[in-house]
Amino acid sequence: MINRESYMDISSIRSHFPILGRNVHNRPLVYMDNAATTQKPLRVIETVERVYKTLNSNVHRGVHHLSDLCTDEHEQARHKVQEFIHAAHSHEIIFTSGTTSSINLVAFSFGEKYVHEGDEIIVSAMEHHSNLVPWQMLCDRKKAVLKILPMSMKGELEIEKLSGLINAKTKIVAVGHVSNSLGTINPVREIIQIAHKQNVPVLVDGAQAVQHGRVDVQELDCDFYVFSGHKAYGTTGIGVLYGKEKWLNEMPPWQGGGEMIKEVSFSGAVYNDLPFKFEAGTPDFVGAIALGAALDYLEEIGLEAIAQREKELLEYATQKLQSIPGLVIVGNAAEKISVISFYLQGIHPYDTGMILDKLGIAVRTGNHCAQPVMDFLQLSGTVRASMVFYNTMEEIDLLAEGIERVRQMFS
Repeated sequence: MINRESYMDISSIRSHFPILGRNVHNRPLVYMDNAATTQKPLRVIETVERVYKTLNSNVHRGVHHLSDLCTDEHEQARHKVQEFIHAAHSHEIIFTSGTTSSINLVAFSFGEKYVHEGDEIIVSAMEHHSNLVPWQMLCDRKKAVLKILPMSMKGELEIEKLSGLINAKTKIVAVGHVSNSLGTINPVREIIQIAHKQNVPVLVDGAQAVQHGRVDVQELDCDFYVFSGHKAYGTTGIGVLYGKEKWLNEMPPWQGGGEMIKEVSFSGAVYNDLPFKFEAGTPDFVGAIALGAALDYLEEIGLEAIAQREKELLEYATQKLQSIPGLVIVGNAAEKISVISFYLQGIHPYDTGMILDKLGIAVRTGNHCAQPVMDFLQLSGTVRASMVFYNTMEEIDLLAEGIERVRQMFS
């Protein structure tokens, strides 16, 4: 049996998240939709308030005191991201509006420079729509070919087939670090090594990874790495694109406007240096500063401690849910984050989710923006319970009790 006692002071940690103390439908909130967005610690909320109350001013452009202060904090946030993912240079960190924006930036800008008719792009069979549709759009635009690295019914990529997919026409491989629909941790380092042997760059979608454990982009040797602030305890509307300096220098900007130029006239423009070449317009400086506060918070708790805590939660939840008659867990990879997708035989996932909501339990239902995954598994959708370090064993017990109640209602 899993030890229910934890070395983390969960009661103290939960007090950092004001929303966890509220009720839903007259019941204590059990929040297990963390893969969609995480809740925000007081430090992040107070940072947003502080910036608007004391610093609010456009960055990089003003000569006055507030602009200087806000610019300094914005660039400090960039350095915090650099250190958090261990990038070689701070100018390799591009602020975007989120993972989706970051992937679209690469798909457009890299695609404009390097992809031509007949070229090939590889994505995996378990990608979120945001790491699939932009590449489909690029292939449509450039008359290129999209190839798929298959997955098994267990929910693991068949990476032994990757070498056979790569050829002289392959321009880039795009793969999720962690599957949002199944929780699978993909062997991205091995994927990168296979691709690099044939001089093919790799983009890694880290939206479901950076908040669960240590990520080192230099150790991975990925060419691009992307993630969202709101899934890592920051605010919505801020995201990160890490790119190796070599690629970012060669790629054209994908949006024009203020900040991304050095000089401009009616005859043309000279683009700015990194990272500003890819940051057209007023950035979400409040979101960037708040993201820096969120990353500070995660570092203070300890990413290794977070990973261990969430492993305990996954093991306990798996044991509890497997004991429920008629419950089928979807995605049984050897390496997973604390996400369990499941369905109850004969009961639509939407019905399960709606009844759990009435019990104060927040889960996600549907295809999780990964419809090809559900099509492959021949499912209309699943219920997804996604847990993080502030969840408790007692909440897992409540989830199991709620699922049992659903089962009995439909029996």
